[in-house]
Parts: sequence; C-alpha cells; structure tokens
Amino acid sequence: MNFLSGEILAVDKPLGWTSFDAVKRLRGALSRRLKIRKLKVGHAGTLDPLATGVLIVCTGKATKRIEELQAGTKEYVATIRLGATTPSYDLETEIDATYPVSHITEELVRETLPRFTGRIMQVPPVFSAVKVDGKRAYESARKGREVELKAKPLQIDELELLDYSQQSITVRVVCSKGTYIRALARDIGSALGSGAHLTELRRTRVGDYGADSCLSVDEAVRLIASTPLEWPEDYVKESQREQQR
Repeated sequence: MNFLSGEILAVDKPLGWTSFDAVKRLRGALSRRLKIRKLKVGHAGTLDPLATGVLIVCTGKATKRIEELQAGTKEYVATIRLGATTPSYDLETEIDATYPVSHITEELVRETLPRFTGRIMQVPPVFSAVKVDGKRAYESARKGREVELKAKPLQIDELELLDYSQQSITVRVVCSKGTYIRALARDIGSALGSGAHLTELRRTRVGDYGADSCLSVDEAVRLIASTPLEWPEDYVKESQREQQR
C-alpha cells in the first residue's frame, strides 16, 4: 500500500472515541511504519464520541478527496428514547424534562416519520461544532450561554422504523451531509407530542463504504504494520537527491 501517495481506510470508530482519537492512532502507526514524522492524515465526516461506526480515514494525497467523500450519502441506525429530553439531545447531558408517552402508538410513529423525509429544514443542536460569531456553538452551550442557530436545509431519503415500544424507537436513516441525528430525535419527539433524545447511534454507511467492510482500529494498525510498503516515485527521487547532497 502506498500511504504517501494516498490510501483510504474505512474504520469502525469505537464508542467513547472522538474521530480525532482514531485519526491520531492511525497517524502514529503510519509514522512508526514509514519512519517519518510528517504525514497528512484526515477523516471524512466527524462522528460524536457517543456514536460508533464508519469513519473514513485518508492518508497522503488522498486527503484531497476528503470533501468529496464526506459529501456522500450517510446511513445511520439510531435508538431514540421517548418521553424525556436533554440539552444536548443525547446522553452527553442529563435529562432536564420528562413527558407522557401513553398516547404514543406504533401507528402514530409510522404516520409521523414520513414528515421528516425529503427536503427538510433542521435547526442544529446547540451542543455542536456549528460556528456562531466565530465560536463553536458547544463552547457557549457548555458555559450555560444561550445560542441561537438558524435552520439549514438537508435531505433525508429514507426514515424506516426498525423497532418500537412506548419508551423508545429504533430507526434507520439515510441522509445527506450535515444531518444531525440528535436534532432529528428532538424533532421526532416534538412531533409525537412528547420529548425525546438519542440514546444510541451507529453510522452504517458513508457513500460506498459500509460497516460490514470496516476494519477495527486495532485491525487497521496491524494492517499498517504488516503491509509491504510502496514509495511514490517523486518521494524516492527526492530522497535520492538528499542523499547525494
């Protein structure tokens, strides 16, 4: 594999890791394998620490494809608790309010979900990396400051109910770049006449890369350590010139 010319690795990000944690681990493995300190490594599409699943990691010149890759369609499986809200719309913060759920039926859920397919407008979570006046929204939110975010257009191609109970639902979401599944959980809860928040999230696909074909981070590290290396021609020529000086 030619990590300098550019490789794309699809890894399964573990629960509790930031996307940067995964990139840092792979960059370290690559630096040790190639015996160089500077190497471009980046990811296409951030996953929250509380989410798992497909994370695309690009190396070398393949980092130029990051924007293209993260623009690909995403697929998620999300579990949403009904009847309670949190400020972050997920488990990062504590429950701040509870609501009745006795009126929620599977039929009501199935009637409600289609309202969130197609071209919709979504207000991002205040606990997000969206910039407001040059600052990340989460920085202000974590300090207890009010943050006002504007609704943004996005596309949800599919929203399928996989499991139902009065306390929670599990859905499969196929959507465009920029979709916040936490915000979708918030909006579904509101539409059902009850609060809701995200309790589990797994990204199962990014473009052509599916979770079934992902490597674990440890498997990716072992692959890097064991794969015969190929060096790009321009890098070899530059190294030879340096040796002759």
